[in-house]
Amino acid sequence: MPIHPGEGPPPVFRPPAASSSFASLLNAPITSDLETIEVGLVGVPFDGGATVRGGARHGPREIRNQSYLIRGVHQALQLDPMTLCRIADVGDTPLDHLFNLEDSHRDIQAAFARIHRAGVVPIAAGGDHSITLPIFRAIARERPVGMIHFDAHCDTCGPFAGSKFHHGAPFLHAVQEGLLDPRRTIQIGIRGTITDKDLWQFSHDSGMRVVYMEELYERGYRAIIDEARAIVGDGPTYVSFDVDGLDPVYAPGTGTPEPGGMTTIEAQLMLRRLRGLNLIGGDVVEVAPPLDPLGNTAYVGATMMFELACIVAESVAARRRP
Repeated sequence: MPIHPGEGPPPVFRPPAASSSFASLLNAPITSDLETIEVGLVGVPFDGGATVRGGARHGPREIRNQSYLIRGVHQALQLDPMTLCRIADVGDTPLDHLFNLEDSHRDIQAAFARIHRAGVVPIAAGGDHSITLPIFRAIARERPVGMIHFDAHCDTCGPFAGSKFHHGAPFLHAVQEGLLDPRRTIQIGIRGTITDKDLWQFSHDSGMRVVYMEELYERGYRAIIDEARAIVGDGPTYVSFDVDGLDPVYAPGTGTPEPGGMTTIEAQLMLRRLRGLNLIGGDVVEVAPPLDPLGNTAYVGATMMFELACIVAESVAARRRP
């Protein structure tokens, strides 16, 4: 007999299970055939651009491990991204020049250019935040893109220790190379101590909208995301999520933690409110498993990646319709 008259039996509970005997990002199928998919989940195991604490090179591996806990259906959005479009884990980007930062960036760019040529929308698991620059070089050559950027840092500063291509500067170079439109860019959650009071001046001078954590706290996430939607409009938009945007209570395993950040539920609600935008890619970066042996940060990273997969899959499916 059904529990409620007139209704069928309740659904059978099934524990999460990967699609194969190998761990994969979000429990997605694993493939190297880009012609068969629409969204590619990509690991980028590189932290040669980290300026403080390393370890993010291990992020993709541990996000895959923690993905075992990710179920297929988003309860709040009532959707299964895997049914909206063809999504697969396409593996890690080959890094043939691991001990040279700029050559490693060229390796990453080549891998994402191949993904882009196949018409596949990438969602990356980093890796330090310097990886977003070579991703932009691969997917934004035709036109500059807009960006919604969650982070404790603007990542638009100058050279560090003899290199200008570190994880604190990708978006300065992306603007200078014509890949990122600063007038369609918003940076959310910025806070913490800095080495120079003008460290993020490029963000302000170039026209980026910088939302410091105090403003986010005072105005609330709804107002900030409504503004973000207006800033990026209906143009192609990339979402970059640095886990240090979260308070280190929720994500201690990251290279440059900053107290006073977002809660996980605030981040999730903000990502969900990006539904309907023209999303052409995204990433979750700076998960450093050696700094969090419990695996909580990697699980949070997998969770944010699932949130991204849901809104990106909706966007891809919408563009497919006449």
